[in-house]
Amino acid sequence: MIFVISLISTLFILLILFLLLEYRSRSRRALARRMRYYSGEMDTQEKPKESKPLAERLMDILRSSGKLLSNIRHARGLDFKMQKAGIPLLGTEFLILLGLSAFLSAAIVFIVTKKLFAGVLVAVVVVAAEWVFVLLKISRREAAFTNQLGDCLMMVANAMRAGFSFMQAMDLIAKEMEPPISDEFKHVMRDINLGTSIERALDDMDKRVGSPDFSLVVTAVLIQQQVGGDLAHILDTISDTIQDRIRMRREIHTLTSQGRISGYVLGVLPFALGAFISVINPGYIEPLFTERLGQIAIAIAVVMVIIGFIIIQRIVNIDV
Repeated sequence: MIFVISLISTLFILLILFLLLEYRSRSRRALARRMRYYSGEMDTQEKPKESKPLAERLMDILRSSGKLLSNIRHARGLDFKMQKAGIPLLGTEFLILLGLSAFLSAAIVFIVTKKLFAGVLVAVVVVAAEWVFVLLKISRREAAFTNQLGDCLMMVANAMRAGFSFMQAMDLIAKEMEPPISDEFKHVMRDINLGTSIERALDDMDKRVGSPDFSLVVTAVLIQQQVGGDLAHILDTISDTIQDRIRMRREIHTLTSQGRISGYVLGVLPFALGAFISVINPGYIEPLFTERLGQIAIAIAVVMVIIGFIIIQRIVNIDV
């Protein structure tokens, strides 16, 4: 029964997180509409809304609370993680959501089960689930960026052959390509327009995307700006190399898919089996949560499952 309550609480908290992220993106779009209205780009009949909905007020409270935690030592690192994941939140705001979700889920489970251990366990699961969500967002965004990089370099090379400068080519990428690569180049163009040098802007983008392929591109661009040369030809060569590496990664991904699926099944199976048994026969699995020896056994099993999953992923994760 505890597993079912834990699963429901986790899904509920994640749903709240998704809704808050959606409202945050809506507030940004509303701000953009207001700016277009006051700059004269929007039809005068379409007036911006001045009244704030409840969700926007909650986001204002979240922002204000995040400012109180801005002096945390690792806040900048969390901000960087949010940027890498493409989540429109500051690191301190994410910390507040993390703490609130863990507290609410623990309180719900404790009220239902009257067991402090169950509440703490659910809080740990919720925190781990939300952090895994961020890590998955980062990995998927990095993979999507790498898959777009070959076409991006080809477009930059063709634009430079057509007479565009490198800055104009980057602006073209920001306008014409799809996220996440367009968002990153928009960030670069915004930094440059605010006075940052091209070298610093590209280096910051390299740190955000975390792609070794793009590191090669940044190195080539910086060397070309110092010593000269045909940048379009260099980008064509790098684009061909990246396309070959992507093709090889896909082949390896196909060959190792069985091992990856085995790791997922072995990682989920104990928890799914425990939830199933707790539903059909709660008394059979209850000693695992009420007896001290059973709680120790659960902790050891969870640690072993996590270690096994990590080992399997390390085996099938082949760097190219």
